[in-house]
Amino acid sequence: MTFIVTDKEREQTLKNLFREGPCGPLDVFPSKEKRKFIVAEHLANRFEKGKTYSEQEVNQILKRAHPDFATIRRFFVDYGMMERSDDGRMYKRTEQR
Repeated sequence: MTFIVTDKEREQTLKNLFREGPCGPLDVFPSKEKRKFIVAEHLANRFEKGKTYSEQEVNQILKRAHPDFATIRRFFVDYGMMERSDDGRMYKRTEQR
């Protein structure tokens, strides 16, 4: 699932949800699907495209952004931003985004 997001929408959403700045933690996880997509897309950029990460590495990076790292990790896979190995132990940032 993808959304059409304008630069203004993205900028405003990130400004409202990352009050310490775009590299800081997520203040509140949004309830609206489009905002979840914007947040997931933003956080996915903290991972190198094409690089494979262990689940533990993904969790460690995401814990700096929000305590519910498992939900964000799941959104990455659902939105096609990351691929997960069949056993769920390895994640790879996709090239498409």
